[in-house]
Amino acid sequence: MTEVRQQLIRGFFDAIAAGNLPDEIVTPDMSFWSVTSGTSDRARFHGGVKMLAAIFKGTLAYVVDSLTCEDDRVAAEVRSHGTLPDGEPFDNNHVFLFRIRDGRIAQVAEYMNQFVVSEKIVPLMQAAMARPSA
Repeated sequence: MTEVRQQLIRGFFDAIAAGNLPDEIVTPDMSFWSVTSGTSDRARFHGGVKMLAAIFKGTLAYVVDSLTCEDDRVAAEVRSHGTLPDGEPFDNNHVFLFRIRDGRIAQVAEYMNQFVVSEKIVPLMQAAMARPSA
């Protein structure tokens, strides 16, 4: 059971790095919370994943340093690395807490260095949201 949950969580990080969160790995009522954006439902989170992937040159890669599984919970220590549009490197450290239900992710909470995100990512996301849609 632990190995299945670890694969699910590693798949989650691969998916968000690619900018696409497949429906089959999250529950229909999946919720996401982070220190920088508060609570999001599945649709808002999916939109944020796509936008985040679009603002990096290449991809925002996630390196899973550790996974700890107990009952319906998984804790992940993760590092992210990417290159911003101006060529500046981006690095952050995260702790994700997941709740699993029926083999899919039902809840995610993300803790990270919010100062790095506020300084480097938030302005890029705000600019992307302000652009007229095609």
